[in-house]
Amino acid sequence: MTGALTRYRIMATIVGVLLIVLILVGVPLKYLLEEGSGGQELGEFITTYLGVAHGWLYMIFLLTAFVLSRKAGWELGFTIVTLLCGTVPVLSFWAEHRATQRTRAEHPEAFGPAATTAVG
Repeated sequence: MTGALTRYRIMATIVGVLLIVLILVGVPLKYLLEEGSGGQELGEFITTYLGVAHGWLYMIFLLTAFVLSRKAGWELGFTIVTLLCGTVPVLSFWAEHRATQRTRAEHPEAFGPAATTAVG
């Protein structure tokens, strides 16, 4: 259980950071600056390459979140919301925090006494 949670938390953080950079930096640079300017070209580079990387890493995120959901015994609704939160900038951080708290609270035996006091 701890390994699945750790993998999920790492992927949620990576996907969340990449999505923020992609949407809040790359897209505005690409579409709001003058065509051919250095900033616009940087935005083009970010959206092209970071967009592809985010897509592939999001697939890994989906897999790690799904594996954790099965091991932790989440119901379908909680699982779907957690999976979809990786598509909205900043929301993946909230979902990761929520999933971590829930998993640690529902499975204290897997995380030891320090984890249960940190959750409460």
